[in-house]
Amino acid sequence: MKKLLASIVPAALALLIGSAPALAAGSYPINKPREQDWSFAGIFGTYDKAQLQRGLKVYVEGCSACHSMNLVAFRTLEELGYSEDQVKSLAANYEVEDGPDADGEMFTRTAVPTDHFPSPFPNKEAAAAANNGAAPPDFSLLAKARYVERGFPQFIFDIFTAYNESGPNYIYSLLTGYQDPPEDHEVAEGTHYNPYFVSSSALAMAPPLFDEMVTYDDGSPETVDQYAHDVAAFLMWAAEPHMEQRKQTGFMVILFLLIFSSLLYLTKKSIFANKD
Repeated sequence: MKKLLASIVPAALALLIGSAPALAAGSYPINKPREQDWSFAGIFGTYDKAQLQRGLKVYVEGCSACHSMNLVAFRTLEELGYSEDQVKSLAANYEVEDGPDADGEMFTRTAVPTDHFPSPFPNKEAAAAANNGAAPPDFSLLAKARYVERGFPQFIFDIFTAYNESGPNYIYSLLTGYQDPPEDHEVAEGTHYNPYFVSSSALAMAPPLFDEMVTYDDGSPETVDQYAHDVAAFLMWAAEPHMEQRKQTGFMVILFLLIFSSLLYLTKKSIFANKD
C-alpha cells in the first residue's frame, strides 16, 4: 500500500499544480502549446483585420494547395475589409464543380463570391495519396477543433478570463515546432518530428512555412514566426467569424443582469424597510 501511495501521490500533485514538464509517454502532444498574445483574447478582444488579411494571404499562397476551407464563402472576406471587386478577383482564381447541366453532366466553372473555398483534391482518397497517406484536414473549423486541455487549475481560470485561444496557440506551436528528433526517438520514414502535434510525435506534413515565402504589402516581418501568427489568427476568424458580436452581446446581457439584480435588491429593501 505504501508503494502504491508513493507512486500515485506525486503524479496527482503534478496534475493538480500543473507542473509536469511533459505528458506521460504515449500521450500527445508531448509539449503543451505555447501561449501567445492575440488581439481577440479576453472578454473585450477583437480581430486585427490587418493581421487577418496577412493570414489569408499565407493561406492562399502557402496552404490552399493542400488544405480546403469548404465552409468559408468568398463573400465573407468583405468582413476583413476587402471590397466587392477584390473578393470577385480572388474568387476568380479558383474553379469549382457545378451542375448537372442540361445533359446531366457535372462541369467546372470559375468561382464567384457566393462559392466556398474549394478543395484542391477531388476526394479524401486522392488527398491522402498525394500526402504520404494522410489527407490534409479542412481548415474551416480547425482553430476550434484543435483544442488542447490545459488541466487543473487553469481551466477554472479560463471560465472567468473567457479563454478561447487554445486552437490558435496549437496551430502556431505546430507550425513553428518542427525540430530534429531526440537521439533516442525514432521517426518513421516520410514523417517529420514535431512535439506539438496532437496525435503523435511526428506527422506526414513537412514544414509548410519558411522565411520570405509570402510577400507582405504592409512591411510586416516575412518570417515563419509572423506567418504562423497571422495564419493562426485567420483560421480563428474562419472558425468563429461572429466572435466580436458574440462578446458584445454577452457583455450587454451581463450588464443588464447586474442592473436588473440591483433594482430587484433595492425594490425588496424598500418594500420591507418598514416591516417588523
